Amino acid sequence: MNGVSTALIAVGLFLGGGAYSFWKQELPRGVVALLAVGAALCLVAGILRLEVWQ
Repeated sequence: MNGVSTALIAVGLFLGGGAYSFWKQELPRGVVALLAVGAALCLVAGILRLEVWQ
C-alpha cells in the first residue's frame, strides 16, 4: 500500500462521514449526493491503486 492509495481511501472515508452527517442534518439532497459520489469515487480510486494484483 502506498501513500496515494492511503490518502485516497482516507479522503473517501472523510467525505462519506460528511455525507452521512449532512444527511442526518437534513441538508439538501443534492449536496449529500455530491459528497456521496465524491466519497465513492475516492474509495474506488484508492482501492484500485492498491497493488494487490501485481
